[in-house]
Amino acid sequence: MKSSWIAGLFAFVVAFASVSLAIESKVAVDKVKCVVSGAAVKEDKASDWKDGKIFFCCENCQKKFDGDKKAFSAKANHQLVASKQVVQKGCPFSGGPIKSEFSMEFKDATIGFCCNNCKGKAEKMSDDDKVAKLFGEEAYEKAKFAKPESK
Repeated sequence: MKSSWIAGLFAFVVAFASVSLAIESKVAVDKVKCVVSGAAVKEDKASDWKDGKIFFCCENCQKKFDGDKKAFSAKANHQLVASKQVVQKGCPFSGGPIKSEFSMEFKDATIGFCCNNCKGKAEKMSDDDKVAKLFGEEAYEKAKFAKPESK
């Protein structure tokens, strides 16, 4: 009797773990690129970062990232946004509320702004500046990126 109870509990734990992994693997990685090399990523090569996971093309890039996360923080933040692991609540420049009519796409990530002036400022930037100034640590904090709320 006791062994059947234990077997039932074990089956529940295994089923729960499988569902949790299935939910976690729903991350949109098909369009994101490795933050180190820029190559296509593999779902089995990932490291924890803020409210999600950062994906890599290979173990070497993963080790490089894990060794110096600060050097790749803006690209990692961009990957969190592009893979839809986080949502934005504030303008990356002012911190003010974003308005849907003032948004733009950048490398598979949608970024919103509080006004047309902030959007225009971003549109004039080079791609490297966009990564640094829209997804860098200061901008990430102002934009109030966080995990989407559960429904």
